[in-house]
This record gives sequence, C-alpha cells and structure tokens, in this order.
Amino acid sequence: MDVERLVKRYRDVVALDGVSLSIGAGEIFALLGPNGAGKTTLIGAVCGLVKKTSGTIRLFGTDLDRDPLGPRYQVGLVPQEVNFDPFFTVRESLRIQLGYFGRPPDEQRIAEVLEALDLTAKADAQTRALSGGMKRRLLIAKALVHRPRLVFLDEPTAGVDVELRRDLWAYVRKLRGEGTTVVLTTHYLEEAEELADRVGIINEGRLLLVEEKRALLKRMGEKRLVVGFAEPVGRLPDSLAEGSVLADGARRLVYIERNGRPRASEVLRALYAAGLPIHEVETRASRLEDVLIDVLHGRTGAT
Repeated sequence: MDVERLVKRYRDVVALDGVSLSIGAGEIFALLGPNGAGKTTLIGAVCGLVKKTSGTIRLFGTDLDRDPLGPRYQVGLVPQEVNFDPFFTVRESLRIQLGYFGRPPDEQRIAEVLEALDLTAKADAQTRALSGGMKRRLLIAKALVHRPRLVFLDEPTAGVDVELRRDLWAYVRKLRGEGTTVVLTTHYLEEAEELADRVGIINEGRLLLVEEKRALLKRMGEKRLVVGFAEPVGRLPDSLAEGSVLADGARRLVYIERNGRPRASEVLRALYAAGLPIHEVETRASRLEDVLIDVLHGRTGAT
C-alpha cells in the first residue's frame, strides 16, 4: 500500500493533511494517534468509504484513480461499528460476504475462519442473538473470509474480553506468516507494542513519525532505575552524577537511562561497588504509550 500527499477536507476541517505512507507486504503496521487524528479517515480513503480531496493511493501497485475496484477486492476491513444484518445466521453472513467480494461459496474457508475465531458453536445462530464479543468476532471473520492481501483492523478489540484479544493477536501473527499485510489502529497500546513491526503516529491529519517499533523504543525510550537505601547516603560517586537524583532525604536514588548514558545495570554495579546500603531496587522501561505521548507533545527524541 502506497499513499502520497493524501488530503481530505470537510469544508473548513482538514482531516488528512498531505499524508504519505508506504506499507510493505507481510507487515504489521500500527497507526496510532488520539481520537480525531485522521486514522479512520485514512483507512476509509483507502477502502473507498471516504472520497479523497487530492493525492494518490496505490494498492498492490495499482493506482486507484485508474482502477478503483479491482485492488479493493483484495482488501478486508474490520470497522469500529457493528454493521451486519441481524436476521442472517453467522454462517450465512460469511457466505454473503464472499459474494460481495466476487468469491464463490467456500464452506471449507468459512469453517476455517469460524474455528479460528471460536465461532463454530455459533455458526447457525442469528447474528442478533450474539453477545457483543461474538459480534466483534464476526466482524473480524467477515473481514478475513475472502482471504484479503491487505487487512485493516480499526479498533478491532474495543470493548471485548481479554480472551478475544489474545485470540486475535495469535491470528494476526498467522496472517503475517502467510504474507498478509495488516494495518492496526488501537487505543490498547500494549496491542500495538506486542504485534507491530513498524509504527506510524498521526495527529490533526498529519503523519508525525513512521519508524520501526524496536528502533523507536530504543531511540526515544528510557529506563528508570529506583534504588532505595536503608539509611541516608552522602555524596554519590562522580560517575553517577548525570541522570541521577537523590530524593526522600537521600534515602532514594532515581536514575534515568537514555541513549548516551550508562546502562542502569552499570549504575547499580557502581552503587554496590561504592558500598552504599542498598535496600530495594526497581526498574521500569518505557512503553509505547510513553513514546506516543512524547511525540504528540513534540518531543521526538532527535539529537
């Protein structure tokens, strides 16, 4: 998927402001940002649900201005809203979904997707009788039943139980292993941290950052070391001055490990070597949530 200088305006509101993005085959890409940032608008433009104002969208090498339908038959979308006919059964809904994408009936594929999302026992139940979690599972099944090459998961686990979330994580990894490209939006940032190969952060319609997840966490992340002492300590070794703060009447040391500074383990080793009365030790590494907040507040970690 390739997007170049994509713009979407709603009268005086610019929902997408010149977004350019390339996502490779077999990649899990997390598109992150606050509510109203432009995530769903971008997905809608690619899927044909939102008419762009300007810019270029290419799917599988095809410009959608030249062929707006063909490439989209290979795209699946899990929307935020529940959107299926309540009077069909689960199996019938999937059978109909195959038809929407020009695919012949495929009972084997339907059975495979039902099993993968733990819907087999509900296959012949009417969709209106499903619980909220089962309806969310069905939305995911509908997006995947036609074997798309590109899948958009727009808040796929919003309001669902932990079991479904874990099931979906496992299935997303399976899709990646089969070469399917997955674009994920989520407010559960541990989901993005667990699954994503790369991360894009968008706000107010502008793409602020696109980076490989591990490199991003290494570049912008930090590790916090907190050491409690059995009694107040005097002056710290000179090697620990930068990044270290004594608090609570010199009974606690807080050290922030960032790029260019010694590792927290080295600091702890120096404390032991200095003979300081260490009572307890706690460490905490930055999560993707911390990095997202920093980027949204303009702290990009550039050196």
